Amino acid sequence: MTFTQQILTILMVVLGTMITRFLPFLIFPADKPTPKYIQFLGNYLPAAVFGLLVIYCLKNVSIFSGSHGIPELLSILVVIGLHLWKRQMLISIAGGTICYMLLIQFLF
Repeated sequence: MTFTQQILTILMVVLGTMITRFLPFLIFPADKPTPKYIQFLGNYLPAAVFGLLVIYCLKNVSIFSGSHGIPELLSILVVIGLHLWKRQMLISIAGGTICYMLLIQFLF
């Protein structure tokens, strides 16, 4: 890329980031009530996203070959246990990821 293309790329990324950050405040100002469908999405989308994440992560797991899905199952249990214990999403995700990586590196 030429220098001009690099500058334009950086400017477009900055513009895209700024639009995604400021647009919700312009569409839904603080002095007006938030629409019901936005409140509904705010309540149910996080769980739906994590459900899709779980399905995506487990789509290639075969219980009939290799490690039979044992590392994945143990990591899921660690995530559930950490979440029930600490109620911190990042700790749960990091703990499950670390557990999975250690299991596949050293045991399976």
